[in-house]
Amino acid sequence: MGLPTSIKTLLRGGVVEWARIEFKTTWDPQASLKTICAFANDVDNWGGGYLVIGVVQQDDGTPAQLVGVPPEKIDTYLKNMLNACKLIQPSYMPITEVAEYEGKLFIVAWAPGGSTRPYSSPKHIGSKQSPRIHWIRRMASTIEPTVEDERDLYNLANNVPFDDRVNHAAELSDLSLPLIESYLNEVGSSLYREAASMDFSELCRSMNIADGPDEYIKPKNVGLLFFSMTPEVWMPYTQIDIVELPEGEAGDIIREHTFKGPLHHQLRDALRYLNNYIIVEEVVKHSDVAEAERHFNYPYAAIEEALSNAVYHKGYDSREPIEVRVLPDRIEILSHPGADRSISIENLKQFRAVSRRYRNRRVGEFLKELHLTEGRNTGFRTILKALRSNGSPDPLFETDESRIYFLTTIYARKSSEGVPNTTAATDEVNERRRAMLRYLAKHPSASLSVVARELDVSRSTVDRDVRTLKLEGRLRRTGSTSNGAWEVLA
Repeated sequence: MGLPTSIKTLLRGGVVEWARIEFKTTWDPQASLKTICAFANDVDNWGGGYLVIGVVQQDDGTPAQLVGVPPEKIDTYLKNMLNACKLIQPSYMPITEVAEYEGKLFIVAWAPGGSTRPYSSPKHIGSKQSPRIHWIRRMASTIEPTVEDERDLYNLANNVPFDDRVNHAAELSDLSLPLIESYLNEVGSSLYREAASMDFSELCRSMNIADGPDEYIKPKNVGLLFFSMTPEVWMPYTQIDIVELPEGEAGDIIREHTFKGPLHHQLRDALRYLNNYIIVEEVVKHSDVAEAERHFNYPYAAIEEALSNAVYHKGYDSREPIEVRVLPDRIEILSHPGADRSISIENLKQFRAVSRRYRNRRVGEFLKELHLTEGRNTGFRTILKALRSNGSPDPLFETDESRIYFLTTIYARKSSEGVPNTTAATDEVNERRRAMLRYLAKHPSASLSVVARELDVSRSTVDRDVRTLKLEGRLRRTGSTSNGAWEVLA
């Protein structure tokens, strides 16, 4: 059975946190069983973890040496793992795969957070009188729980994250095989090669996006969110609304755009719109410096992380969309509910947000595999770094005492004239596009790379302007890509 990620991704890091991966040189029943049990308990709702056999682990949890598993020991290790996991109570079995990397074989056991936790296993295998322990993970270590940890585990037993719950109103046929195949191909999963020939229910079980007995297998909410074309049918208002208020909140002009579909599609579509139509570049030339100064009204990296965080942490059982309001001097991103109560309002003001437990363990897992969000508890740092590198004001993160909403405000960078770039940039953008039209009217065969060089702007800026001019009916391309020409219409 295949895994929803690749051995290459696990060994290189950056997508799955090292704390969620345990490397073992050889099969060690005692230590490995504890690790699998701890991942299944998933006390912090991180999404479980992976046990990789055939790798020497360094003290910091990263791989030190890839030794692999001898081919003649593969079957023995797998049988031993099966027998050891039968000792876990309630019944739990990880998903395993024999993976090849750089000419060596590795055994990978994926242990997602279980739905019938807490799980326990013997403290000492082979001893009938051995006490059973509800092992948990703390950072990169497997430990015995404290009394408080045990209490948490039992509380979690009645609180499976919404995204990991079975949706009894949906059918397995509501999941799209093409969407699943596209995802598996993008993340480099070995399941991609098997998906077309596998039984569909087995494929969904392998990805942990469906559960239940064979006669009543149902999709999980996370499966519907990512692999249904209409997730809003089961989770109303699963969408991103972008509302533009170019004259401010008191103005008469309102432009609304709604993005629906699979979660990663709507996120990418909304980000693409913001990048193409809201984010603008300002170029300031100084007489005493050869190179021009370039910055943006909003750095894309900050907007991307802020919106991705909203998608990650939204409560999909609430009937509220994610709303992005674009005002003359700021962008506001509103989602529901608010921040976890472990994050105080005072800490938010100081950009400190370390959440003990995550609302959507599975949504975060898929977004990370698709490189749409950073590691856990790194979002604020990513946003701050992008804004400060651009010379933008610091953001504002807000929630209310009742934790009904979470609001992120990204302020526009002031231009060289001292006003928000959104105002100064509008005139600059309009003039740049007029200059582009004048140039293309004289040089209809010019490539966009040449246009970028002549106007002293980036190629991405030219691409964005061309798309806008086409939509406005002011420019069109005739003929083929290689032999065609530009036609200025207005």
